[in-house]
Amino acid sequence: MAMRLLSPSTPPPHFPSPGPKPPTSAAAALSASSSYFSLRLRRARAAAAAGAAAAGGPERDGGRFEREAMGGAFDRGLAEIAKKVPLFEPATDGELAAAAGERPLLINLELWLYRVKVHTRKFEFPEAEKLLDKCISFWPEDGRPYVALGKLYSKQSRYDKARAVYERGCQATQGENPYIWQCWAVLESKGGNIRRARELFDAATVADAKHIAAWHGWAILEIKQGNIKKARNLLGKALKYCGGNEYIYQTLALLEAKAERFEQARTLFQQATQSNPKSCASWLAWAQVEMRAGNNTMARKLFEKSVQASPKNRFSWHVWALFEANEGNIDKARKLLKIGHAVNPRDPVILQSLALLEYNYSSANVARVLFRKASQIDPRHQPVWIAWGWMEWKEGNARTARALYQRALSVNSTNECAARCLQAWGVLEQRAGNYTAARRLLRSSLSINSQSEVTWMTWAALEEEQGDPVRAEEIRNLYFQQRIEVVDDASWVMGFLDIIDPALDSVKKLLNLDQPSGQVRQDTVKSTTQRSPPTARISAAEESSEPSATGVTSSLSSNDADNSSSEATETQGSDFNLDGFIKKRLGLDPAELDAVLEGSDPRGVVSERRKRRLPRKPLPLLPIP
Repeated sequence: MAMRLLSPSTPPPHFPSPGPKPPTSAAAALSASSSYFSLRLRRARAAAAAGAAAAGGPERDGGRFEREAMGGAFDRGLAEIAKKVPLFEPATDGELAAAAGERPLLINLELWLYRVKVHTRKFEFPEAEKLLDKCISFWPEDGRPYVALGKLYSKQSRYDKARAVYERGCQATQGENPYIWQCWAVLESKGGNIRRARELFDAATVADAKHIAAWHGWAILEIKQGNIKKARNLLGKALKYCGGNEYIYQTLALLEAKAERFEQARTLFQQATQSNPKSCASWLAWAQVEMRAGNNTMARKLFEKSVQASPKNRFSWHVWALFEANEGNIDKARKLLKIGHAVNPRDPVILQSLALLEYNYSSANVARVLFRKASQIDPRHQPVWIAWGWMEWKEGNARTARALYQRALSVNSTNECAARCLQAWGVLEQRAGNYTAARRLLRSSLSINSQSEVTWMTWAALEEEQGDPVRAEEIRNLYFQQRIEVVDDASWVMGFLDIIDPALDSVKKLLNLDQPSGQVRQDTVKSTTQRSPPTARISAAEESSEPSATGVTSSLSSNDADNSSSEATETQGSDFNLDGFIKKRLGLDPAELDAVLEGSDPRGVVSERRKRRLPRKPLPLLPIP
């Protein structure tokens, strides 16, 4: 903009000469504390006149300035001076940020975090890491980039870098962000550093006493360590500081169910579902408790509630299918697994269970096709390789089974899945007569998980088979000596339910804390003496497949009754229209489930499913005024 001169009687304004430039850091600090608009210098000269001429109109201020300057020599001199004087103009936001080194607008942080999620879903980890580093450089006080970057490193098994990121985030936020403490504690808990995990959970609760995920995660840690009384105390504090929460209710209910106090468990589940009727996890956990109590009719209704609460939840379809398979409703179980696969085409666990079901009631070739597809979807999912190897061993293909077990161990040789794999491989070598290799594999399994009763008893049976009952008895005694007893006190129940009023990590092993973590109790123990029956085939890896399936009994029922009669029995106590539900809520045609299953490319299956969605209604036309 141009500057209009004052009248000749008024002296021209005095512009202070620009002083020496301050240092870059001082300038940045000054601009950061000032407003977004600053003043910058630019010489006007003929730019204003040229711009006005190009606009095609009269020269506004510049034209008037020229006409007034022609009045006399004094005005002409003033005009020459004014042309050389720098004028003030506000700088734009982009120029200000570039010149002063300021951060972008806060909306860019949200956009970049969203792009990080997209890159992570596509397994584009380097691009996501670059964006997160950029977020941390501009917003070091925000805890979300640290949490996302730590989880990104954990997915890549770069645990040292994840720890370093969490530590840097705690320092940058001055220890006031509970999310970073809680994620760091979960990382240490998974790594087996229990003492450090307790300290970090404590720090998270100190940073924010209302951070319910920290209380719940700490309670789950104590449950896994067998400290039930400590876990109840932590859950009670969560209720005190955070109020009603369905996950706290659910965990307490599962503890009651484990202690076989089913009435208290039902009361807690009712409070959990009242807190959040759309909580699929609460309905699902309640259904599994009713299964354990033998109330199958109620369990089926709760499974229906769980799929209605979350129609695309893979755990609901998976566990419901296992329940129907245990009840002998094989066609219903197969249909539920196909629906779960159509909704979640990139989930290998559903295909794994379907493969074991087909192996049990169809043929091994169909199961191999499904196992191969599941392994292509997620090559790092160990239970798929373990279950596939178990099936090949049952079919007499010991060499193929060894190769599949070795492939599972190549993914991770130190976790609990590796312990189950080593135990199953040890049984294979025992049956093949390689007793030295079998002992070595069983020892390796126990070095990872020393609480597996199945592995200890398998080793004892091996020694008895070799004619050494003394050694077998020593092994049994050693197991009972090192076993961790979980003692639960029921005295807390009196009066505690009266004050209960409010983060599902998962339904992970809360119902099976006293169960062995071996591959399958019925299958592997019997395999030391005889070949397991066909009805136990689906149990090969269900316990190790997903946390949601651990509460379900691991083997199919041996009832081979006619499928039509079993379906008639199943439909007597339920008026739930499954076909109508999936048509209305999921846009799936029951007749096309087999075609969806035969799709080789999971991404192609997703795109075809999206094409079958109902078209959107056109927006109503607004009346023209």
